[in-house]
Amino acid sequence: MRFLLRFISVMFLVVAVITGVVDAIQTVAADTLELTVLGEAWYSFSPESLNATQAAVQRYVHPLVWDPVIQWVLVQPAVAVFLALSLIFYLLGYKRPKPAGRFAA
Repeated sequence: MRFLLRFISVMFLVVAVITGVVDAIQTVAADTLELTVLGEAWYSFSPESLNATQAAVQRYVHPLVWDPVIQWVLVQPAVAVFLALSLIFYLLGYKRPKPAGRFAA
């Protein structure tokens, strides 16, 4: 299970690095700060899945989950969201080191 969580963490980290590089290239090209918003990136990648996700969350979870919570996430920079997801999955898959010391077994 830990391997799967760490693997997902690495995949989110790879996506975060890719979106960060794309944002850096766009920033240099435009001479202004350009950050890709997660919702815009998702809509340009697959608008059908975004609409299906919205319908599913509003129908099966609760409409209030979509409107204030997920919409707030969708207006954040994609690199920040993917870095946060990578950190969350890394922490879930983290194995604490065994305590070393005089009385350690």
